[in-house]
Amino acid sequence: MSYVGKNIRKIRTVKKLSQAAFAELFGLARPSVGAYEEGRSEPKMETLLQIAQHFGLSVDLLLTKELTINELYRFDIFKPQQAAPSPAEAPAPTALADQRPQLTPYVPQARLLEYIVRHHDTAFVDALPPLTFPHQLGPATRAFDLNGPDMAPTLRHQDVLLCCRVDKALPRLHSGRVYALLTPSRLLVRRLHEQLPGQLLRLRADNPDYPSQDFHLPDALEIWEVHGSFSTYLRRPALLEERVASLEQQLAQLQSRLDGTPPPAGL
Repeated sequence: MSYVGKNIRKIRTVKKLSQAAFAELFGLARPSVGAYEEGRSEPKMETLLQIAQHFGLSVDLLLTKELTINELYRFDIFKPQQAAPSPAEAPAPTALADQRPQLTPYVPQARLLEYIVRHHDTAFVDALPPLTFPHQLGPATRAFDLNGPDMAPTLRHQDVLLCCRVDKALPRLHSGRVYALLTPSRLLVRRLHEQLPGQLLRLRADNPDYPSQDFHLPDALEIWEVHGSFSTYLRRPALLEERVASLEQQLAQLQSRLDGTPPPAGL
C-alpha cells in the first residue's frame, strides 16, 4: 500500500498550498493532485523525485510511510522555499562553513539488532547517541560499527563507518564504492563489483579470504553508502617505510661527518 496520496495532502495542507498551487510547482494538472490524494492514481517516478527533492524528503518515505507533523518538522518541511541567490549575491564559501559539524545518529554494534527492528521508528533513531562530524552529506546519515575482518585491510574491525542514505525506491549505486546494506539479520558491508539483471548485486569483500557474493537488492531494509571511516587503530610503519627512515638516518649521519658537524639529535 502506498501512502503517497496521504503524504501529498499533508504536505500541501501544512504548507498552505491549494491543489492548484501544488500542481503548478511540479507542472501538473490540478485534477491530478486530487486523484493522487484520493488514491485514484499515483504520480510518475519523475514527479515523485521532484516532490521529494523540493521538500527535502526521500521517495522511500513518501511511498512507504504516512508521515506525521513532527516528522515533517524534522525534515525542515516548513522552511520557506527561497530562490537561489545570484552569483553576485551569494556569499563566498569559507573554510569554517565547510567544516560545520553535523549530528549523525550512531548505531553501536551492541544495538544493531534493535536498530534492525526499529529503523523506521523516528523516536528511536532520534534517541541514538549522536556523533559530530564535519561533513556536507546532508541530514540523512548514519554511523555504524564495522564487525569482522571482511573489509581488511581497507577497513578494520570496530572502525566507525560514516554513511549517507541511498534512496531505496530509486537506488543509484556505483561500482567500486563501499555500501552498508541493512538486512533482517545483519549489516553487510561490501564493495559493489557489478550490477546484474534481476536486481542482483555482485559484492566483494576487500579481504581476499572472503568470496564474492550475489545480493538481491529488495532484501535490503536500508542502503547506505560509506563515505568515510574513523579508527582508533594505529598501524605500524610498513617495512618499506622503516627502510626509508633508516636510509635517511644514515645519509644524515654521513652528511654530518663530511661537514664536520655533530649529527642531528636523535641520530
